[in-house]
Amino acid sequence: MKTYHMNKKERQITDQAAMFAIVTRGKYAIISLCRDNEPYLVTLNYGFDAEKKALYFHTAQEGLKMDFIKQNPRVCGTIIEDRGYLMNQCSHSYRSAVFFGTLHVVPDMAEMKHGMEIMLHHLEENPDKVREKFLQDDQVYQKRHLVILRLDIEEITGKQGK
Repeated sequence: MKTYHMNKKERQITDQAAMFAIVTRGKYAIISLCRDNEPYLVTLNYGFDAEKKALYFHTAQEGLKMDFIKQNPRVCGTIIEDRGYLMNQCSHSYRSAVFFGTLHVVPDMAEMKHGMEIMLHHLEENPDKVREKFLQDDQVYQKRHLVILRLDIEEITGKQGK
């Protein structure tokens, strides 16, 4: 993909740790997909695995999102840290990370469980409570037709305002 420069250099976040801090604090990502020149945008909650620089998502085995991913797993996404509109300044305080990568359907039970644990610890105050309620045993993954997706982040950029 061609790299573009940011018009307002003073807004660019160049420190990779700062960009991944946005990802670490976020709770949902907006993911853009494309197939046959048709765009599709979806908002998903996620868990971030800092070691792998990967996002994990859960979804159903069938549906529009999976149809797009099967045809073209390359994606672009964003996570926004909204700090609020600045009244009477015609401005907004924010930080955002835009990332490019590839979505993979997680094939084995060990990584599926790992991905779910990453999501639980990223999103939940009490992961044990959710685990006890919804993930009693390994059969839950098959019974509920659950798919775990891993998005490997290959490139990330950051931007901030005010």
